[in-house]
Amino acid sequence: MSDQIFHHAIRVITSSCKGCTHCMKRCPTQAIRIHHGKAEISGELCIDCGQCMAVCPNDAIKVEQDPFDQLEDYLVRVAIIPAVFLAQFPDTITFGEVLGALYAIGFTHIYLAETGVDILDVLEAEEGTPELPLISNFCPAVQRLTQIRFPLLVDNLSRLRPPAQVAAIFARSELAELSANPGIFYFTPCAAKIAQFKTEGSEENRLFDGIINIDTAYNLVSTYLAKHDQVQEGSFTFAMCTKQALLWSLVKGQIPSHDGRTLAVDEMHNVIEFLEILEEEEQTNLQFLELEACAEGCVGGILTVRNRFLASERLKHYSQQLPEVLDEPFVNRILSQAEAFRDNPMLPPFKATTAMGLDADRSRALYKLQKVTDILKVLPGIDCGLCGSPTCKSLAEDIARNQASLKQCVVLKLRNAQTAPSLSRIWGDKARAEDVSKDDRG
Repeated sequence: MSDQIFHHAIRVITSSCKGCTHCMKRCPTQAIRIHHGKAEISGELCIDCGQCMAVCPNDAIKVEQDPFDQLEDYLVRVAIIPAVFLAQFPDTITFGEVLGALYAIGFTHIYLAETGVDILDVLEAEEGTPELPLISNFCPAVQRLTQIRFPLLVDNLSRLRPPAQVAAIFARSELAELSANPGIFYFTPCAAKIAQFKTEGSEENRLFDGIINIDTAYNLVSTYLAKHDQVQEGSFTFAMCTKQALLWSLVKGQIPSHDGRTLAVDEMHNVIEFLEILEEEEQTNLQFLELEACAEGCVGGILTVRNRFLASERLKHYSQQLPEVLDEPFVNRILSQAEAFRDNPMLPPFKATTAMGLDADRSRALYKLQKVTDILKVLPGIDCGLCGSPTCKSLAEDIARNQASLKQCVVLKLRNAQTAPSLSRIWGDKARAEDVSKDDRG
């Protein structure tokens, strides 16, 4: 996806933003700056993990959302829903009632996204010979992070299709006799999946016709259930899944599918810390890494509505009722659609995406790197964020790129009001174009 223009699903509502710096300090890729009292997100660095939205106290960060009435464009309307959606509801509401409500509000067929796990298992799809440790591609935010910030690890990303894609291919093949163009819709717990879906040329963009935020779907189902005392329970179009498949999106849910030494890491800052260690160490005894941007996995997604621990517990409890393997009729049903997967059980190779550096020109980049080092010697090093950059180092880099001024450092001004302007003239002041041009010439 390196040649594509990556779509971003997260937006700042400037009228609501108060420039409080919560989002800037939380962002794991330092993609946010505060300019003129408002948050601004760098498209080159943002991975749509949603950490900024989770901590914004002013409700100033929103996630893009498609209208639900897009279903009306299709006669056959298929929902691919992750198990985490079912877990949003309390125990007083059965999974059958949730599915019944989804049928009532417009869907004609419903598949569990995690059915894709069982499909790959039955088809005996293999990874091939990847670089080790193999890194799961299940979390789109981690996938994007690896491409931007850890380019040396892109060959470690798994190329087996994630379950939702597999379920979509299966559903389209199985329903081909009903419609040559069924509408395939995915319910997402996170903004990163929306971004992936909306990026033209991506696999999600090709396989799915629409994406529905889980919080929106939850409200629609809850409203329907509240208005109807008795709801006819529904079932999945593919009515069976294994225990292992149901738990796939929880932390350690993917581990049982892999042999050897494995490790699961959740929450984006923990993931980054571990990837930094992995990138520095040439040798590791690990064979598989399950990395999740959200705490507790997808139940911690920013578009979920229920406490992630309660949601996780409900899925684990329900999984005790499920079989370890599929019954033969369901196995045969999968095998009957094997032709649909003959040429595409794997994703194309992942490519690194070049993020913004100090300069595209190597000699100027080296000059600006030295400039960053010199500026850091003057800055206080307390990472207060009052300048509008998340750290002193990021401010120094912004100054080197001529995107900020040393005058923005409030602490430096307070320490020595006379020094700040003179240092700003030496190292650059974005407000003065003549100084910027002179500074760039070195």
